[in-house]
Amino acid sequence: MPIYNKLVRDLIPEIIEADGKTCVTRILNDSQYIVELNSKMHEELAEYEEANTAEDAVEELSDLLELIHAAAAYHGVTVDELETVRAEKANARGGFNERIYLVEVADD
Repeated sequence: MPIYNKLVRDLIPEIIEADGKTCVTRILNDSQYIVELNSKMHEELAEYEEANTAEDAVEELSDLLELIHAAAAYHGVTVDELETVRAEKANARGGFNERIYLVEVADD
């Protein structure tokens, strides 16, 4: 039986059981949960970086977005509140749409 030891989506145990298999799960405490959320974000980011098609990239981005929603909730904010912080930062510092790559800054 494969051992995974990783955070999975809420319905994964039901999907496994519907497939006629059994699985062992446990519920993480707060400190374990944030560690595993961070680990899962790294995993999904690596999968995004390895995506070979736009469709695969979007699939991995959706996984990252789901994890960001979960992390926001863990930190006590809603997705709307998170979006407000993102928008304020974008208004103050800009976004990343113009593809600006900073090479160096001279000390005057």
